[in-house]
Amino acid sequence: MTENYRPRVRYVIGPDGSPLTVADLPPRDTKRWVIRRKAEVVAAVRGGLISLEEACERYTLTVDEFLSWQRSIDKHGLPGLRLDPAAEDV
Repeated sequence: MTENYRPRVRYVIGPDGSPLTVADLPPRDTKRWVIRRKAEVVAAVRGGLISLEEACERYTLTVDEFLSWQRSIDKHGLPGLRLDPAAEDV
């Protein structure tokens, strides 16, 4: 069981270069997903602040939705989060 244990970090570097803690994450009831909020959640998961499962549960996201945010950042940077995910393959 200890092989799957990953110590939680206290903060990660957010998309704007400043420290990001769990307290700084978007509220659980977020409905309007602006670029900054999406980028903060992706940074938190990538950095180990929260797990993918926690992010999906916390924000009622599907894994595919989260992964589309991550792919958009990887492919186009933060402006990619403004794109319609369905238009990515065009």
